[in-house]
Amino acid sequence: MKNMLVLLLLISSAQLLAQEKYKKSLILMGSRFDISVVANSKEKGKKYIQIAIDEISRIERIISSWDSNSQTSLINRNAGVQPVVVDFELFDLIERSISISKLTGGAFDISYASMDTLWKFDDSLKIMPSEEVVKHSVAKVGFENIILNTSSRTIFLKLKGMKIGFGAIGKGYAADRAKKILKDQGVCAGIINASGDLNTWGTQVDGSDWKVGIKNPLNKNKIFAMMPVSNGAVVTSGNYEKYVQLDGKRYSHIINPKTGYPSSGIVSASVFASKAELADALATSVFVMGVDVGLDFIEQLKGVECILVDDSGKIHTSKGIEINN
Repeated sequence: MKNMLVLLLLISSAQLLAQEKYKKSLILMGSRFDISVVANSKEKGKKYIQIAIDEISRIERIISSWDSNSQTSLINRNAGVQPVVVDFELFDLIERSISISKLTGGAFDISYASMDTLWKFDDSLKIMPSEEVVKHSVAKVGFENIILNTSSRTIFLKLKGMKIGFGAIGKGYAADRAKKILKDQGVCAGIINASGDLNTWGTQVDGSDWKVGIKNPLNKNKIFAMMPVSNGAVVTSGNYEKYVQLDGKRYSHIINPKTGYPSSGIVSASVFASKAELADALATSVFVMGVDVGLDFIEQLKGVECILVDDSGKIHTSKGIEINN
C-alpha cells in the first residue's frame, strides 16, 4: 500500500511538472487579444486556445455594431421605430449595462455610441466640433431611453438616430466568457488579455500568481508597479494610445456621455474587480468622473480597487492597494 501511494504521488508530481504555458496573440473584436493557458501538452494548449477564440468570435457576432447582421446593429437600425427581440445573452448584457449606468450616475452609458460620427480619433478629425453639433449629438444619449421588456425580451431605443455600443464593456465581457468556458473544460489556469482587459484564474506554472505591470503613461518605459492578480480581473484604460491632437491639446477617446466632450484629468485608470466586464465599465466611469470623485466612488464598492494616474503624472490609489516598487 505504501509503495502504491508513493507511486501515485510520483505520477501526480510528474503530471504537475509536465504543465506548461501556451500562448497565442491575434486580433479579435478589432483589438489585440493575448490568450494564455496552462496545459500538459501542446496539442491540448492549442485546442483550449481555439475554444477561447471561438467563444470570443461568437460574442463579437452578437455585440458588434460594425457587423450589419448582428443583433446590436438591428437594435440600432430600429431606433425610434420598433422594439427588437434579442437573445437572452444580449438582453442580460444590456440590462447589466443599464444597472452600471444607474450605479455610476450616467458616467457609463452604452448609448454613447450615438456620438460615434462626431469624434473620430484618427487623422480625419482636424477641427473641434462646434458646440451646437455636440449639443445635438448628446441629445440622443441617455440610458433612460433604452427600453427593456422582460416578458417579450425586446430592446427599444426611443429616439431616432440613437445607438448603443459595447466598446466600454464588450471586451471585458468576452474575457469573462472565455475564462468561464475554459474553466468548464477543465483548464486549471490561464490569462485572457483583451488589450488591457485582463482576466486570470489559477496560477503560473511555477505556482506564483499572475502579475500585471502598471505603467505611468507619461513615462512609458517604466513600470511603477507589478500587481498580483489571483483569480480576478484588472482593466486599464488610458488616453495615451487612442486620442486626437487639436490646437496643441490632446483629447481622450473616452467621452463624457453627459457633456459630449472627451474626459480630462486622468491619463490612465486601472480597476481591479472579480470580473473583467465590471472592471471595464468602471475604468471608463472613473475616467469620466475624475480623480477625486472616481476614487471616492471606487472606495464605496466592495471588492473593487483602482490605480489612477492624473494628467500631471501623479499616482493615486484606492485604500486597498499597496504599491511595492
